[in-house]
Amino acid sequence: MRDRTAAIIVIGNEILSGKVADTNSAFLTRELRRLGVSVRRILVIPDDLDEIAETVDTYHRAVDIVFTSGGVGPTHDDVTIAGVARGLGRSVVRHPWLEQKIREFSGDQADEARLKMAEVPDGARLLFGGSLIFPALQVENIYILPGIPELFRDKFEGIKDRFASDPFHMRVIYARGVESALAHYLNETLLAFPLLQLGSYPKLNDPEYQVRVTLESKDRAYVDRAFDDLMARLPPDVIVRTE
Repeated sequence: MRDRTAAIIVIGNEILSGKVADTNSAFLTRELRRLGVSVRRILVIPDDLDEIAETVDTYHRAVDIVFTSGGVGPTHDDVTIAGVARGLGRSVVRHPWLEQKIREFSGDQADEARLKMAEVPDGARLLFGGSLIFPALQVENIYILPGIPELFRDKFEGIKDRFASDPFHMRVIYARGVESALAHYLNETLLAFPLLQLGSYPKLNDPEYQVRVTLESKDRAYVDRAFDDLMARLPPDVIVRTE
């Protein structure tokens, strides 16, 4: 089974100061999981050229895919392009297609601030797809996306098919009782199925159930066997329902 890995680098002082809440990483993590991609890191870093470069240099070697969010606009603190370029040892260039489109769109108002958005790391590819008018950027295994959530989602939707891997298969058990009362049964199943991704999530103040247990694997037969094993171990009066 193929297992592709990813890191998400969220860039912006506004996230670290609490002025803006990051929703892009939560959205992207869910979407990548559906595509069969395992997110190994979510990092939030400031609009700092050296820190972006260092983070990009580290993680583009450590995982299969890196996504950046934010810092690609026209203002002084939009330094993601320069940071990614520095992290990869590349220069920043003005892409002729992007420059042309910005000039067509802006007309006489195509000043240096607007034309900054035509800058890319040298060798970057423009990725079109779906309803995208302006493309997403790819350089090596790094995908550079905007920070505005609506634009972030549009860009990802346009290119997401390229990330599809073998999917995860999941079974779910909703159980009564406190999590500590279930721990022994979960541990026994995990000993029997060491490759299983087993999660246990307490839920407070829910009249139906108290713990949601998830069993995941890219091998459907494996997760089904693990599910049957855990169901056989759990006391019947604990189980509320399953999926």
